[in-house]
Amino acid sequence: MTSKHSDDYDFLFKMVIIGDSSVGKSNILSRYTKNEFNLESKTTIGVEFATKTTVTDGKTIKTQIWDTAGQERFRAVASAYYKGAVGALLCYDITKQSTFDSVEKWLKEVKEHAEPNICVLLVGNKCDLQHLRAVKQEDAMAFAEKNNMAFIETSALDATNIEIAFQTLTNEIYKIVSADTSRRKVDGTDLGKSEKIKLDDNNAKKPVDRKCNC
Repeated sequence: MTSKHSDDYDFLFKMVIIGDSSVGKSNILSRYTKNEFNLESKTTIGVEFATKTTVTDGKTIKTQIWDTAGQERFRAVASAYYKGAVGALLCYDITKQSTFDSVEKWLKEVKEHAEPNICVLLVGNKCDLQHLRAVKQEDAMAFAEKNNMAFIETSALDATNIEIAFQTLTNEIYKIVSADTSRRKVDGTDLGKSEKIKLDDNNAKKPVDRKCNC
């Protein structure tokens, strides 16, 4: 494979991982970006982020993923990091009903602070702990359907569905961006080259005439 310069990409997507404290957000990020899992992972203080580059439809996509602290005392700080985000993994712990009960609160926060066309994927983490399950899949699926989101269960411990979760979200974001780019070409506003959509680029923030089905 021909090596590319670190800035040689077609699109840059910002994602956030949100949910209550201790649902496994940091390990989900670590498993996806470094294929690592830390049983003694400490609670995130403020915000951390990592990046990963993938290819979709022949386009190189660099994803910047922000891991936000779940504790209430960090919410005022973390809300600023929604700016420019085009995707969110809304996570809960399948063994703790309270973390699922908080999902609606988190979704409301996303709608208040993030881009209006953001794609949100509902993620039930720690599915390796089936014997401790407290949240029924049917309940999560019903909530996701009601709010026009896709739903998946993952395990950062054994890597179940981690890649699929991020791939699903990336593909749906790409579809929206591609549709918007194609529309602008038809309208005669094509920039002439495959554009890089960065966090501070107005094109990345421009609402599109299409609902996200992710």
